[in-house]
Amino acid sequence: MLKAFADLSTPLVADACVRHDVPLRVAPAGVGAVVHGHRLAGRALPVRHYGSVDVFLEVFGRAGPGDVLVIDNGGRTDEACVGDLAVLEARAAGVSGLAVWGLHRDTPELAEIGLPVFSYGGYPPGPVRLDEREPEALDTARFGAHLVSADDLVFGDEDGVLFVAAEHAEEVLATAHRIRETEREQARKIVAGETLRRQTAFDDYLARRTADPEYTFRRHLRRIGGAIEE
Repeated sequence: MLKAFADLSTPLVADACVRHDVPLRVAPAGVGAVVHGHRLAGRALPVRHYGSVDVFLEVFGRAGPGDVLVIDNGGRTDEACVGDLAVLEARAAGVSGLAVWGLHRDTPELAEIGLPVFSYGGYPPGPVRLDEREPEALDTARFGAHLVSADDLVFGDEDGVLFVAAEHAEEVLATAHRIRETEREQARKIVAGETLRRQTAFDDYLARRTADPEYTFRRHLRRIGGAIEE
């Protein structure tokens, strides 16, 4: 999956989701990589954290090669829920990265380990609580407004993290590649002196909009084969 995502970005995948009316499920703003340039792509391995590392050790028994551990810590900013030992164990279990709805610690050690970890940021204290475990602890993880399961794929890069149902992955990634090629060609033309206004026949759009107020720019782009805004 990481290979399939190699030439793509989360903005391209998000645009492709919109193009196919696939639910846009994006992690809250601020979730980013501990190490600049790290990326995520793989099947979600969901888990909910209640204050003890044992739930992580348990879910690793379900891990498949390349899975991305998706940790639901309720978006808490008063504790770090994962550190170097948990990340080392994740790597040993074949996990390809972690997406944390919360905070991490042991930042220098995580950088040295090299496994991609995405979170809100670093924070020194670990948990001092032990909450009651829910029945869904190893089945689903909440991540912001979204519920993530093993039926989802996780993608992450410098713009953030998003989740796509595995059943839609093939069409979404294929469309993301097509959008990428269109946008790269548009960028090349701008650098060469052909403005985006000219490429998108913007004057024609303005004239059509004057004649038909319901003629939107997105409709215009679809008509001429443009890719921006979608």
